[in-house]
Amino acid sequence: MTRARIFWGFLISLNLLLAGFFIWRLQTDNQQAFLPGKATHGHHQIELACEACHIPFEGVPQQACIDCHAKELEIANDSHAESVFTDPRSLAELELLNARLCVSCHVEHHPEMVTTMGVTVPDDHCFHCHFDIAEQRPTHTEMDFNTCAAAGCHNYHDNRALYEDFLLQHSDEPGLLATPLVAERDEPEAVGPLLSSREHDAPTDREVDPALLAEWAGTVHARAGVNCSNCHVGESPGARWSDSLTHEACESCHENEVSGFLAGKHGMRLASGLSPMSPSLARLPMDSEAAQRELGCTSCHGAHEFDTAQAAVDSCLGCHTDTHSNSYKDSLHFELWQAEASGLGAPGSGVSCATCHLPRETHKKSDDKRVLVQHNQNMNLQPNEKMIRGVCMKCHGLPFSIDALADPVLIERNFKGQPSRHVESVDMAVQRAVEDLRRKKK
Repeated sequence: MTRARIFWGFLISLNLLLAGFFIWRLQTDNQQAFLPGKATHGHHQIELACEACHIPFEGVPQQACIDCHAKELEIANDSHAESVFTDPRSLAELELLNARLCVSCHVEHHPEMVTTMGVTVPDDHCFHCHFDIAEQRPTHTEMDFNTCAAAGCHNYHDNRALYEDFLLQHSDEPGLLATPLVAERDEPEAVGPLLSSREHDAPTDREVDPALLAEWAGTVHARAGVNCSNCHVGESPGARWSDSLTHEACESCHENEVSGFLAGKHGMRLASGLSPMSPSLARLPMDSEAAQRELGCTSCHGAHEFDTAQAAVDSCLGCHTDTHSNSYKDSLHFELWQAEASGLGAPGSGVSCATCHLPRETHKKSDDKRVLVQHNQNMNLQPNEKMIRGVCMKCHGLPFSIDALADPVLIERNFKGQPSRHVESVDMAVQRAVEDLRRKKK
């Protein structure tokens, strides 16, 4: 046998082995070998659910982005919505940057392009349309274009707290408002007398732990007439008792909360048909003892006691061990939380982890108004100035909020102390307003 035959025989065998390996990997749950690179922090939980974004051999369609992010963009009153760029006057800009497509700016599997805000954005994406900004705004002279998205200046999609008229409206607010209060959650109305532990309707052939019954009997569920079968059986025809509960059992009564959970970092794997998220899959520092804990409604609220206070702090700190989380119990926010819990603080004056990261929102339906918790923490995480209107300004003035969120050291200390840096966006807006007024008087 010649050397050439040996070489080609080895090469063919190697290719067959590699083909067999990849075919085998395609049949398993672990598809890591097929990733061209790491996904961003916002998508890494679902990086193995390729079909959630990709169409084979066609790339990522625009609709794949819209399916997940349309609601966020709608709420944000997106200043760079697609409709802006369908205007014929935008044709010149579209030749430079097709801003109608999300993938023109945001791409996955390129970790070297990820910004401090956790997304991939070209440094010069603002330049294409705003190259002459210094001529229009002298305050922007000598500013680099890669500073546009710095905290407190501009957010490409969501500028609700950064529009010039909004900055002016709140320019003179103090650091701490006179009555800092968070809206109280609405609890379901009682439909009858409080159910006692003796009135449970679990199957008679099952041994029920009295301690679990006691936990359930002291909850808002018992006050609202929600019995064991309402969760463990449900309302589907022919449904049977199930000992383990998923988010689907909660969804019939808590549709908004479950919808937010599935759209956020905690539940997006479930929404994509993958196994539940667990701390072992996270990129942030997590408690090693909680590494294999699967995230669902009951992993935070408990299976029977459904303690919202526990879910608001202890459940978070039971997994998260990053510097910001570890600093919480040494912060003024935690002191306020303890004061409210002990009855020394006014209702709504305490600040928990959930107060900021799972904020309370008012939902209106005809004449009905309810305060519910938004369980999609993506809504206000990155860029973090998205938190300003819905969270920070419940207690703090706008100038302080902008400065605080732009200070990475203060964030790590969980906002213990005062901001060490100042963002000039409010000052610029005031200066421009004063100059416009002077010109009008002339």
